[in-house]
Amino acid sequence: MQPNQPATDPNSVPLFFPHWKHALQGSRMPPATEATYCREILQFLHHCKTQGAPATVLRAKRYLEVSELDDAACARDALRWFVRAARVAMAATASEAGLAARSTPAPTSPAAAASTVSFRQKEPPRARNDLGSVEWERALIAAVRRKGLLWRTEQTYREWAARFARFIAPRPPRTADQREVGAFLSALAVEQRASQSTQKQALNALVFLFQEAFGRHLPEIPFQRAKAGRKIPTVLTQNEMTGLFRRLDGRTKLMAELAYGAGLRLMELLRLRVHHVDLPRLQLQIYDGKGAKHRVTVLPAVLVPELELQLERLRQLHAEDRTAGLPGVWLPEGLAQKYTRAGETFEWQWLFPSREAAIDPASGLRRRHHVSDAAFQNAIRAAARAAGITKRVTPHVLRHSFATHLLESGTDIRTVQDLLGHESVETTQIYTHVMVKPGLGVRSPLDRV
Repeated sequence: MQPNQPATDPNSVPLFFPHWKHALQGSRMPPATEATYCREILQFLHHCKTQGAPATVLRAKRYLEVSELDDAACARDALRWFVRAARVAMAATASEAGLAARSTPAPTSPAAAASTVSFRQKEPPRARNDLGSVEWERALIAAVRRKGLLWRTEQTYREWAARFARFIAPRPPRTADQREVGAFLSALAVEQRASQSTQKQALNALVFLFQEAFGRHLPEIPFQRAKAGRKIPTVLTQNEMTGLFRRLDGRTKLMAELAYGAGLRLMELLRLRVHHVDLPRLQLQIYDGKGAKHRVTVLPAVLVPELELQLERLRQLHAEDRTAGLPGVWLPEGLAQKYTRAGETFEWQWLFPSREAAIDPASGLRRRHHVSDAAFQNAIRAAARAAGITKRVTPHVLRHSFATHLLESGTDIRTVQDLLGHESVETTQIYTHVMVKPGLGVRSPLDRV
């Protein structure tokens, strides 16, 4: 090493920038340019993910050199913006966290972090380090957290508020009225062909922004509503389910069978912990599901032997992690402050942990997380292709199939509603439209010819 050479090349330091979409939407660039930048950045991040490496300046340069891009100049401009914005955001975060860092164990060196950290942020950043950058955003964040809404809901509301702020720029959102909100919602439907659910999500976010963050009640909002569409869920037959499971093995097969056998959403499956599994009573306890709801669902008896083996493997892994001195698993921020050592206990371990520990970018701690959602999704898609299934198969299709097969077997729809955690039975009724011979067993007239 030369005398004046820095210990670590800045271009090899991981770029931690979880809110880059939010920053891009607030950059006030033309909508077409914004969409292009978003596409190019997503392609680059997907490349990093498939390579199992963090996003760095060196990797971005290598990506531009070896990838066959349709528009290399556009990709270069998009990644240049991403790198600059990421460095600004990381510098601001480091400045805000300076005092806290003095009392926190120092993380490993950037060079070591570069070899282990994943770009994808798996858990919310610490609340005190994520309070917003402008007045309206700070007011929105405070209102969301007063209401106790989920972090994903907070992200969604902030993204819609940022899009609205850009829509009425340079005026701040607080000065807008119902006509401007209506114009924004109409533009979603007319100019961007947004679905009804997307438009409804934007409406809910903006109503929350004005009522809860600004303390203003908007009169009736005039806007062009998106055309209502009814999506029919994809459901696999029993034979297709059998073929899918035969193309899986090991832990991935157990996860898929549990998702189908208990009707779990993807994140509900990944976030299962040891104490959520009640083998003697054949129950799974689901905490903080969609809408921050808790519920109990059925645990398939046929999976009990496999789950017992999984728990034994977890005991061994847990002992190895404790011997290695790894910090405990991630816990929700409030719980972690109240029970500081709970993450080290066996009952709080992930039921399906990752094979390797990784650096937590928020705390700098190297700890074990749960299985990556992308890894499980890719395994399900690959198994469906290998089984010759021509339907679009995702992990959520397993949940759809669970509900439909229960209804087909005569299970009461209210029971299915409780097992799925639906707030309204109308949501559950969608599965009656894809049941085999729904209603009174109507036959096609062609079958009588």
